[in-house]
Amino acid sequence: MTSTIPISVRTHESGASSWEHIAAHKRQTLSNSIPEEWRIPEGLFPAESEDDVARWPETCGWFTADELAITNSTANELILKLASGELSSEAVTRAFCKRAAAAHQLTNCLSETCFDRALKTAKQRDVHLKQTGSPVGPLHGLPISLKDNFNLEGLDATVGFASHVGDPAKSDSTLAQLLESSGAIFYVKTNTPTAMMIAESVNNVFGRTVNPLNRKTTSGGSSGGESALLVMRGSPMGVGSDIGGSLRIPAACTGIFALRPSVGRFPVRNTRSGMPGQEAVQSVNGPLARTLEDITLYTKIVVDHKPWLVDPRCVPIPWREVQLPNKLKIAVMWHDNMVHPTPPVTRALVSVVNKLKAAGHEIIEWDPVDQKEGMTLLGRMFVADGGHAIRKELERTGEPWRPEMEQYRVAKELSTYEMWNLQLERVDFQNRYLDRWNRAGIDAILCPTIPFNTVKNGAFKHVGYTGVYNVLDYSCLSFPTGLTVDKEIDKAVKGYQPLGSDCEAINTDYDAETMHGLPISLQLVARRLEEEKVLIMGRKVLDVLSL
Repeated sequence: MTSTIPISVRTHESGASSWEHIAAHKRQTLSNSIPEEWRIPEGLFPAESEDDVARWPETCGWFTADELAITNSTANELILKLASGELSSEAVTRAFCKRAAAAHQLTNCLSETCFDRALKTAKQRDVHLKQTGSPVGPLHGLPISLKDNFNLEGLDATVGFASHVGDPAKSDSTLAQLLESSGAIFYVKTNTPTAMMIAESVNNVFGRTVNPLNRKTTSGGSSGGESALLVMRGSPMGVGSDIGGSLRIPAACTGIFALRPSVGRFPVRNTRSGMPGQEAVQSVNGPLARTLEDITLYTKIVVDHKPWLVDPRCVPIPWREVQLPNKLKIAVMWHDNMVHPTPPVTRALVSVVNKLKAAGHEIIEWDPVDQKEGMTLLGRMFVADGGHAIRKELERTGEPWRPEMEQYRVAKELSTYEMWNLQLERVDFQNRYLDRWNRAGIDAILCPTIPFNTVKNGAFKHVGYTGVYNVLDYSCLSFPTGLTVDKEIDKAVKGYQPLGSDCEAINTDYDAETMHGLPISLQLVARRLEEEKVLIMGRKVLDVLSL
């Protein structure tokens, strides 16, 4: 539900505080869109001091046994029951609407709701199945959550800007149309940081999304609304985007799966960008889910839909069955030459490497010699416009710069010639990295997704482990290792030599007490356009970890 903001409020001419009025109105509209039946009863709210609210739905007594059974199911499990008629789409949709509403009240993860649209579509799905005996498509009746940048008709796509409030989309994004034609149901959109260019989901309109596993910590960004919602089981499957780690970072912060595909595999048509026209490093979208099987299901369905017929930026590559060798050759990158991982991430990396070796896979070490150059290229490309794209939107309502965006505020604009040369540097970097990969004859790189498991709210630093692979446009999978932080084992290392100021700050700030019990993730990297391969390699790694 979106309420149009009067033009007198939306324009900066109405006063320097106009953005505050816009933001307050938008937050109230979002709150009002949650019906009374899905508002947590006052006496059941967990205390503000209760950090872990991910388990609250199981213990609060507010959800019925059926609602819990539905929302605790995976997407694959639900699709089978929806297609057979064992579960009605209306019942499934209602359960996820209620749990998403609860998730928002506890973590501030939503930006929009469209519950009426969802229930109307769900009823249509049930009627179709009853009348024809056939599901609408491979996602028949499945609720799917979307990051705020995906346009849905009648809803805003603010991407954290006050200037975009009250400017509802005129049509659904191409990906949304594809998913809906496959049977999916849309019911919520999720919070992002301003312009989707902060590694935590915080903005001046909706505020901060927190990690349900520990609300003192971040759920990541820029798809952090999605990761928080999924961990609260308010969604069986979500879709986010990634330009520097925005899928993988939230997945790692919350211990779920995310696929960062290469450019051209999934449609991006009619989605909102935080920096329109910036294409030196392109944004992609991809799935987040609690299981690898659900990530694979989504990927195959989208590719099988032939998205190149509806988005000219998509490449005509059908789904490919990959035959892996019995023994993989994996290069392990222990650090990226910029930031040493914190103790739990290093322990997880050692554990996974040892298990892969024991299973007979060949492990070599990957020299991080190129990583700093890749990170520098990413940063230079992000601010090449001198921050004008973001500044323009902020100035429309008088919205202030967030402190996390200082690099954009002070950036100097490059000339066209300078930009062309920067892009030549990028191509040269891509060429050299690929040559080195091929010489090593490896199947994948195993490395941290982020240098920590997560961090306290407001403390995120360093996207180097993810962002370099955006510059390279490689296919990447962030996956939970099954390990959690142990404060008795994962103690801060004394006397280590930092690689730089960020490395020193991150490792100094590491707090084993706060992180205790939280999940630890790693990243598997394949070459460009090797989505099928990275998924099946991920399955092989998980199988080894389960031994």
